[in-house]
Amino acid sequence: MNQPLSYVHPDAKIAQNVVIEPFTTIAKNVEIGEGTWIGSNVTIFEGAKIGKNCRIFPGAVISAIPQDLKFKGEDTTVEIGDNTTVRECATINRGTAAKGKTIIGSNCLLMCYSHIAHDCIIGNYAILGAYTALAGEVVVDDWAIVSSGSLVHQFVNIGPHTMIQGASKVGKDVPPYVKVGREPLTYEGVNSIGLRRRGFDNDKINEIQNIYRIIFGRGMNTTQSLNFIEAELTATKERDEIILFIRNSKRGIIKGYSD
Repeated sequence: MNQPLSYVHPDAKIAQNVVIEPFTTIAKNVEIGEGTWIGSNVTIFEGAKIGKNCRIFPGAVISAIPQDLKFKGEDTTVEIGDNTTVRECATINRGTAAKGKTIIGSNCLLMCYSHIAHDCIIGNYAILGAYTALAGEVVVDDWAIVSSGSLVHQFVNIGPHTMIQGASKVGKDVPPYVKVGREPLTYEGVNSIGLRRRGFDNDKINEIQNIYRIIFGRGMNTTQSLNFIEAELTATKERDEIILFIRNSKRGIIKGYSD
C-alpha cells in the first residue's frame, strides 16, 4: 500500500503487498520483496535490494553513498535478506569498488542508530545493538551479537556465535563461539549460554572450551597452539572452523586471558 504522501520512483520494483508509510522516499533501481513494511520518513537510495517480510523503522537510511573518499560513483548495491528488522535511524551504506556491495543476511536485527559502512557483510541471525558502528569491509558472521555502543575497526572479522560486550572497541578479529569484553578487548570464555540456546550440547561446548584453553591458556604462541590442536584433537566441524578462522586472520585475533 503506497501512501499518497510518500514518493516511490516509477522504476522501483515494489512487491504488491509492501506497505509504505507517509513521508518515505524510495529512489529508482530499488527492489523490495513481499510483505515488507517501510515506516514513515525512511529514505531508500538507488541500489537497495530488500527481501521479504522485512521491517524498516522510521528515520532509517538505506543505500546512501559510502562515506569513503575513494568512492568515485561506481554502480554498487546494498542487499538485505528476508525477515530482517532495521530500527529507527539506522544507516546502511552501499558498497564501493572494493566488493561492490554491502550485504545484510536474513533474520537480522539492526537496532536504532546502528551504522553499517560500505562493503560490510553481515550473516544471518546477527544482532547489532543500538549505536553500534561498523567501519568499511567488516564481516559479522551468523548469530553474532555486537552489543550496544561498540565500535568495529575496518577489515575486522567477527566469527559466528560470538558475544561482544557493549561499548567495546573491536580492533582485532573475534574468533568463533567466544564472548569478549574489557579494555583492551579480551577473551572472556566461550559463549556457552548462546550456544545452548542454539542447540549445542554440553559435550560440544566442552570441546570448544578445551580448544580455547589451549589457544589462550597454555603459554604457546598462536601457530604452536593451532599445530597442537590439529595434531592432538579429533577433527570436527567446530575445531576446523576455529583453526581456519585464526589462520586466515589478517588483523590477528583478540587478546587472551588478562588479570
